[in-house]
Amino acid sequence: MSQVYRVIVVDDHPLYRDGVARTLDAEDDIDVVATGESADEAVSLAGEHRANVILLDISMAGGGHSALARILQNDPDARVIMLTASEEDKDVLSALDAGAKGYVLKGVGGGELVGIVRTVASGETYVAPSLAARVLVALQKGGGRKTSRFDALTDREREILEFVSQGLSNKEIALKLDLMEKTVKHHMTHILSKLEVRNRVEAAVLAREEWGG
Repeated sequence: MSQVYRVIVVDDHPLYRDGVARTLDAEDDIDVVATGESADEAVSLAGEHRANVILLDISMAGGGHSALARILQNDPDARVIMLTASEEDKDVLSALDAGAKGYVLKGVGGGELVGIVRTVASGETYVAPSLAARVLVALQKGGGRKTSRFDALTDREREILEFVSQGLSNKEIALKLDLMEKTVKHHMTHILSKLEVRNRVEAAVLAREEWGG
């Protein structure tokens, strides 16, 4: 029998996640060994199951970029495909810079997704054709583009960090964004980890150096 690829699917939309899992699991050479719905689950499942491919939703709870970074920190050889509805160049580039081996738009058909999983599992990289040309142009303009720790931040984390750089407390940020203070604290933990700093003051200084102001 030919090799069976072990796959993990993590997405916070149950219908989409279950549909992807069923589509892949129906193939003789693909075995969906686990599913999850958050970044923390993705990291835990990746450590528990030695999967050939991990599919991550970029916008899930905890952030797909965060999960990607943490998974690759634990296992640099992990092959991760990002699932997203975003066609923004910055999202594609930051995912690829961070080590993703695939970038797939959620409108992809089941048969095509199966082929993409096989492609990435076999050692190749995949970017949705509608994005590939633009990504190539952006990379050429950027001269290969320098990877930044800020690329791993989610949009929400960037938003919170901007307020931190302005001197706002977690409570003040929570009020501005209509979030619970503990949610802001949770985001701050991830921000400090991704930026590799010890506290919010260092994070604020780094942010001002990166973004100006």
